[in-house]
Amino acid sequence: MQGLISITEKTDHIYINLVESAPFNIGKNKVYLGVPGNLFAFSCRLSFHRGFEGYVSFTSKSNLVKHYEETLGAKVIGGNLMVINSVNASKLMNKYFNNK
Repeated sequence: MQGLISITEKTDHIYINLVESAPFNIGKNKVYLGVPGNLFAFSCRLSFHRGFEGYVSFTSKSNLVKHYEETLGAKVIGGNLMVINSVNASKLMNKYFNNK
């Protein structure tokens, strides 16, 4: 297992409860790059499949908000609640799944 994700299907989007990398995939000596990004991309793909147009939300740790803005294209919508919209969901899917 490289990482894990816990998600909840809401009425109009996918909510990510938790995203974690395996201990050996954290830090500068990680075995695999992009594990969290891949899990976010999976959530976006699931959102499209469920008819939610790729929308995904999650609550970020304060120190990761800027990172998620830069790497996922997520936007803060209040407090630490962030959303990935259709455009950025498609970009993530293309990056990690090569449009599969």
